Amino acid sequence: MGKRFARTAPMGHTLLGVVALTSTHAFAQSEALPFEALDWQPYSREEAAGQLCRGRYVMPGYRLPGEADPETLSVETASADYAQDGEALLRGDVVLRRGDSELQAEQVFLPGSREQVDAEGNLVLRNGQALVRGDQAMLRLNEDRATVDNSHYVLYESHLRGQAAQLEQTSENQYRLHSASFTTCDPGENTWELVSSDIRLNQAKGFGTARNARLKVKDVPVFYWPWVRFPLDDRRHTGLLWPTLGFSTDGLDYAQPFYWNIAPNHDATITPRFMSDRGLLLNGEYRYLFEQSQGMIEGGYLASDGGTSTGDNRFEGEDRWYIDAQHQGRVNPRSNYALRYGAASDGRYFDDFGAEFGRSDRVAMERLAQIDYRGDLWQLDARAQGFQRLEDPLSDSDKPFYRLPSLTANTTDWQFGGGFYGQWRSNATYFWRDIDETLVPEREAATGSRLHMTPALGWRFERPWGYIEPRTELWSTAYELDYGARETDRATSPTRNVAITSIDGGLVFERELDLGSRGYRQTLEPRLNYAFVPRTDQTQLPEFDSRERAFSWDQLWSPHRFSGADRVGDLNRISYGVQSRLIEDASGRDRLTFGIGQSAYFADRRIDENGDPDTLPDRPEDNPFVNPQSRYQATRDRSPLVTRLEWQITDRFSTGYEWLYDDQREQTERSSVDLRYRHPEGHVVNLGYRWEIEGFDPGVVPGDDGFRDYSREEWDLSVGYKATPQIDLIGRYLYDQTNDRALEQLAGIQWNDCCYGVQVVWREWIDDNDTAQVGDDFSDRGLFLRFVFRGLGGVGQGANTYFDQAIPGYRPTAL
Repeated sequence: MGKRFARTAPMGHTLLGVVALTSTHAFAQSEALPFEALDWQPYSREEAAGQLCRGRYVMPGYRLPGEADPETLSVETASADYAQDGEALLRGDVVLRRGDSELQAEQVFLPGSREQVDAEGNLVLRNGQALVRGDQAMLRLNEDRATVDNSHYVLYESHLRGQAAQLEQTSENQYRLHSASFTTCDPGENTWELVSSDIRLNQAKGFGTARNARLKVKDVPVFYWPWVRFPLDDRRHTGLLWPTLGFSTDGLDYAQPFYWNIAPNHDATITPRFMSDRGLLLNGEYRYLFEQSQGMIEGGYLASDGGTSTGDNRFEGEDRWYIDAQHQGRVNPRSNYALRYGAASDGRYFDDFGAEFGRSDRVAMERLAQIDYRGDLWQLDARAQGFQRLEDPLSDSDKPFYRLPSLTANTTDWQFGGGFYGQWRSNATYFWRDIDETLVPEREAATGSRLHMTPALGWRFERPWGYIEPRTELWSTAYELDYGARETDRATSPTRNVAITSIDGGLVFERELDLGSRGYRQTLEPRLNYAFVPRTDQTQLPEFDSRERAFSWDQLWSPHRFSGADRVGDLNRISYGVQSRLIEDASGRDRLTFGIGQSAYFADRRIDENGDPDTLPDRPEDNPFVNPQSRYQATRDRSPLVTRLEWQITDRFSTGYEWLYDDQREQTERSSVDLRYRHPEGHVVNLGYRWEIEGFDPGVVPGDDGFRDYSREEWDLSVGYKATPQIDLIGRYLYDQTNDRALEQLAGIQWNDCCYGVQVVWREWIDDNDTAQVGDDFSDRGLFLRFVFRGLGGVGQGANTYFDQAIPGYRPTAL
């Protein structure tokens, strides 16, 4: 062992500074070092399973023990020579440690002034987070200056390594690297590497710049930046972001985002997007954040749409645009507010331009001004709200109403004791929309105000073995209406008062059950529900926001046939059903849930969207514009038999099933079956089947965009398979059996490596052209590519968000 001593000295500050610069992004060129010299530790065979990299960087233990005082400098050397003027020459495996930083060299020279340290020969610097090796180093102790020649470096946590011909500290937190490079690939595998002749790093501000920067893939230059600015930490910085690139039947699609870091709480992104068939689209987004509020403004503009390669774009030559501005904040701990304005030039803007991975989820642009209050008893809400519906063509009947304004006052339940409770719900709204009143049904032609109040009184008796709950709601509604240019004899100040009464009750039986050496609790839960809603004339009432609900398990137990407040459906029925659950005692999880139920009607349901209590809906053979099921649904004496099942078959397999069967006509009205497979390693398989009779949804009639003039039958198969830690395989096939066509076909492969990733996805899908007719549907297809260089960025359109939605349960490996 060599000589060891310790003393307090200022040397450590510069030592720390030199090691600190290794937490940046760039270094560069010299001969490769042996893997072990980079602190590389290969994975064992057991560890390698499931890993993308072949190993990791691990710092070896310190050569010298730590001192109690972190400012103390510890030194170990084989020999030390001292001159009379204070010069010192340490030789033979010199080790210096101060705090977490340790320096090793063959020789260290300390001048008498102690203003500089010169180290040379197998130089090694470590600080627990990074490693730097070099031939020699000079440290200026009083000026925050240092140089390391012919350096190699490693960042342990980031799995990043690089080289530099010379690494120079020019001042505190300011560094310059000459002939530098870096990569995140394993040692010996430079799949990609960023190389630059001159890199400057500013750790104080968190950014770096590089001149003559080149991205090399397998030693082949593929991209060049004369000058580039990049971040060194999580702080945001102005500069170019990685572009996106896509190819489809319409041609090339290239977008180049530019990020502007205006202030710590303000930023903007400007994205010119070139589409070979349409022209240049300019997108932008501005965001801001304050202590009590935040917001965002985004938009896009394309001057004179250039059309499509197929020549079927009716917007050719027109300006296309959209804007969406949002702001929300807090008035006080109980009150918040929100503002939003959205608009688009046409209903197909997002179908053509806004789709991620060839798909758009936007169906409307919201306009909103809203403030609320949440008290212990009262919940208040005031808003002005409207929507631009994104469909083209869009009929006047399909335009949504604006609420200018809408005022809501509700309470939490008033508990009176003994199980009695009361509720209050109320709303006052002025409805308006810009339409030609002569082009819509008379009940939809009005604008005006509506005051709606629904006080309720109920009593609930509940015990572990069952419950009973009678309840009455009073729906009191008054209108002030204006029919504009529409000539009508309808009342302009109609009112409605109707009581909705229901009694709900159920029993719960339990027993212990052992199946396959596991303990379960099995329940049997019969339920009975009676609802009575008197038949009330509503022909004078407008139709602002009501729609008849499709039948389902939940509708068995609900007295409300319509959503909204403009229609109260007459009802005199009793619902009966039973549910059984198999509960796993060890976890309390429902392993199996099965339910079956039906409603028996004591009177026809005459109230439909017209509100007429005296007539039944027209027969479909007499009126082609009515829902083909509406007459039958109104006159049948019992509902379809509803059966549902949720079964966790094993820890990997589960299934869900719903069946609505008409035992009078002996036919299925709606059914769905889902079989799901989830593997612990991430494999996913989903198989689904859907059947729905034409006209099943009573709120949709011929002419509506969502109406299907056929019985819907579809199969849906989706797969996400992690073939290896490096390879993900993805696919989906959605088939319309009724019309013998594929609604969507998708196939993709994703390759993940330690330092890069590649995603290739092909997709073909049906666009319904915003109409109900099958004849004008058309196919679209595209090939989507994404390349990612880990630690640097990526190019291309990301499909991960879409896969999460299209393939339930699938979680792709992060690129």
